[in-house]
Amino acid sequence: MENFLNTVGAVNDATRVKLLHFIDINKKVCVCDVENSFNMIQSRVSRHLKILKDAGFLRVEREGRWAYYSIRTPLDSFRQTILAEIACLGLNIPALEHKCKG
Repeated sequence: MENFLNTVGAVNDATRVKLLHFIDINKKVCVCDVENSFNMIQSRVSRHLKILKDAGFLRVEREGRWAYYSIRTPLDSFRQTILAEIACLGLNIPALEHKCKG
């Protein structure tokens, strides 16, 4: 039950829903690119990404000093369904604006 509640809690925030859709669309994004695209400070971006990662949606890869986030694979059917429902919301998602020089 704790796993279920963490998952539901992670998507009970408009910013995190938009971040999930943004990452789903762009496949692999650097934290600094998320900061730039969403015009958010690094600490806030990192907090939201950690919540989504802890809820089982994301994986992180470190490449040098950069951290890249993508949708975790394989993803269970519950989380796949959530991503599919988010994709149907018609959210206004910013374009990916690269900031990092990796």
